[in-house]
Amino acid sequence: MKKLYTYPAKPFVKWVGGKTQLLDDIKKFLPSDLSQRNDVTYIEPFVGGGAVLFWILQEYPNITKAIINDINEELICTYRVIKSDVENLILELTRIQTEYLALDNVERKNYFLFQRNRFNEKNNSDVKTAALFIFLNRTCFNGLYRVNSKGKFNVPYGKYTNPKICDEETLRADSAILQRVEVLCGDFAQTGKYAGDNVLYYFDPPYRPLTETSAFTSYAKNGFDDAEQMRLCNFCEQIAKHKSLFVASNSDPQNVDNEDYFFDHLYKRFSIKRVSAARMINSKGSGRGTISEIMISNVANVY
Repeated sequence: MKKLYTYPAKPFVKWVGGKTQLLDDIKKFLPSDLSQRNDVTYIEPFVGGGAVLFWILQEYPNITKAIINDINEELICTYRVIKSDVENLILELTRIQTEYLALDNVERKNYFLFQRNRFNEKNNSDVKTAALFIFLNRTCFNGLYRVNSKGKFNVPYGKYTNPKICDEETLRADSAILQRVEVLCGDFAQTGKYAGDNVLYYFDPPYRPLTETSAFTSYAKNGFDDAEQMRLCNFCEQIAKHKSLFVASNSDPQNVDNEDYFFDHLYKRFSIKRVSAARMINSKGSGRGTISEIMISNVANVY
């Protein structure tokens, strides 16, 4: 398989739980004849940073239509701007990058906090919102996206020497790929209306926390608890009844409790396998390493 970095289109932001490292495993769960199918529709209800999206649309050019969704309004605004107004976004990011890199570290922190406040005011143009979203992602601590109970982005400043705030080549490549993508914003369940034969879903929801302290990033202010995980499972059962195929990723509770069969019981009707993944973002180096994640699919049930 070609690695993601050999393709021009790739994630335009760093993202917690990004799937670049798991693309080989994800491909093993896809239908073996996917490349021979005609007019496939690909749907990703939790698009996040888009690692799987950009890879799969370049790996399988026979996927003629794609639909992405996310509950994060600013993230989806950024996707839409990259799709429809990428040149003005590049101009704005270039301006921000020039201003930022000319500052010393103290001035950079103040600049970051000023722009973070502007971002949280939520009264910016779409291009400005997208530019601030990318700027904050490239300059905040560890590239996290975390909001408080009021929905305000609150990740602190990160001390990067020379961050690449404006990646023109990637943005233009992403824009080209996004021309065949419909971009939605809201609850994942709204993608259910597209379920049907020759439709492939990939789910990468907010992971079930392994410990209380591992829930460091609140993807949306309302969170994603066990009730939401069960609602997602019910959704998978519904789209399977409409002959859609799906692959889903999640955390493996057995990393910390060998008797925790939450997902094994929840998805008992489907194929469940465990794969190895590196924990990429942690404030302490000792907290990083290889862990197990689960992959769930109904593809094995069909073939």
